[in-house]
Amino acid sequence: MNETLEGLYQVIRQRKEEPQEGSYTCYLFEKGLDKILKKVGEECSETIIAAKNGCPEDTVGEICDLFYHLLVMMVEQEIPLERVTEVLEQRRQKIGNLKTFRQTDRET
Repeated sequence: MNETLEGLYQVIRQRKEEPQEGSYTCYLFEKGLDKILKKVGEECSETIIAAKNGCPEDTVGEICDLFYHLLVMMVEQEIPLERVTEVLEQRRQKIGNLKTFRQTDRET
């Protein structure tokens, strides 16, 4: 999966650096951060609705749409994919305090 995300990230970066007419990705970059963030929000909501409706196939499709738009946002904000994977790796190695997690859940 990591190779897939890296490959998609590179294609998105390339579209920003070398725009291609008719490209949806280029359209998003042309419209700017507000449009990109709007799409991230929409896809997040659609992912939640698909999961709530209990259709795994639809949920997977919406997760893919969300991943894509998050990657576009990352490229727009010049956030390297490597930075996100580094933080995820750090979090994976950290052993959390269950009491802290439960307290956080109550507060949100």
